[in-house]
Amino acid sequence: MTTYVSKLPNSDGVIDWTKDENLTWSQLIERQSKIILNRASPEFHEGLDRIQFSRNEIPQHREINKRLKKFTGWEVEVVPSLIPAKEFFGLIANKKFPAASFIRIPEELDYIQEPDIFHEFYGHVPLLTFKNYANFMEEFGKIALSVSPKDRSRLFRIFWFTVEFGLVQSSQGVRAYGGGMLSSIHETVYSIDSSEPKREPFDTLKALRTPYRIDIPQPLYYVLNRFEDLFKILDQDILYLLEESKDLGDFSPLFKPKGEEL
Repeated sequence: MTTYVSKLPNSDGVIDWTKDENLTWSQLIERQSKIILNRASPEFHEGLDRIQFSRNEIPQHREINKRLKKFTGWEVEVVPSLIPAKEFFGLIANKKFPAASFIRIPEELDYIQEPDIFHEFYGHVPLLTFKNYANFMEEFGKIALSVSPKDRSRLFRIFWFTVEFGLVQSSQGVRAYGGGMLSSIHETVYSIDSSEPKREPFDTLKALRTPYRIDIPQPLYYVLNRFEDLFKILDQDILYLLEESKDLGDFSPLFKPKGEEL
């Protein structure tokens, strides 16, 4: 369920963002750009340079599409906050990244559980300017569509621990490339600087067996040895590993059930 109301583009494909909404975007991008300086992967920084977000107003979907198409042929698609998993994967299987058409209210500037346009644009679009990354997303969408809804939910764990909350080794040390953390002022810092979470080498089978929660800082991050390793994940027999993960069962959660945190 969402408490936000999505905005629809007009007949010209333009969304009428208010002055306050544009101000929220400006505040978010200004402070996040400082936070990621020594924490985001080199590829993410390069992607930001390629996409050239406006600092003063929320970019229109059609503006982003012109830039993305030039690099990889991808587009962003206007969607409400939350869409069914099958629809989500159907879009990315067709080179369309779903991007919510609302932005968080000022009272939720620091944290929003639902994916708003800042999360979608700032967190995910920069890496979609890389052909190999875009191909990975497209292929992942196709695989997800080929399995049952229950298996799709388990398969999403790979997506969660890479595209959303992935870390990678770089010449400067461990850096973030996941859109979930790079659009979050707190988790960007937490994922790199904090001694609390575990950080383990990425392993596809382990990722498939690892439960997660969406409403807390992640207690565990998986780290790629290098960014290019992301594109090799789907060279494996993913459906076989999916079945193996079900046979072996989940690891014990590193978090308490929701409502039992205290």
